[in-house]
Amino acid sequence: MNRYALVYPMAAMVVLTAIVLGRMFLGRVRGVKRGEVDVRYYKTYQGDGEPRSMAQHSRHFVNLFENPVLFYAACVVAMVTGQGTGAIVWLAWAYVACRIGHAFVHLGSNRIPPRIAMYAAGWTMLLAMWGVLVFGVAAHGQ
Repeated sequence: MNRYALVYPMAAMVVLTAIVLGRMFLGRVRGVKRGEVDVRYYKTYQGDGEPRSMAQHSRHFVNLFENPVLFYAACVVAMVTGQGTGAIVWLAWAYVACRIGHAFVHLGSNRIPPRIAMYAAGWTMLLAMWGVLVFGVAAHGQ
């Protein structure tokens, strides 16, 4: 297996982030054009704020820079320590699938129980990745 295979799930996360960014931007442009939000709000993010759907996209975009940072770090650590194959790759793709599922729920129905389930599943995959990494480093004396 390619020891740099983790680049692909990392790229998938970048694509997901770009898609959410695009949706957020287009929603903001539409919101300003329709008069739902004053363009001046975006100068300092103070004032009346965004309508709910726009705020959901903004919040989700910010969320993609919270725990995914630990995902990217895990992937880089795995490749640097020579562990970028096997279980780590499977867990990385599972994490990406959970994040995609979370995005669909959060930006769609926004129903809390499935949203929490997808978020928790993503964290489980992320913690498992770090567990495998730490065990691998400890076992090989790296």
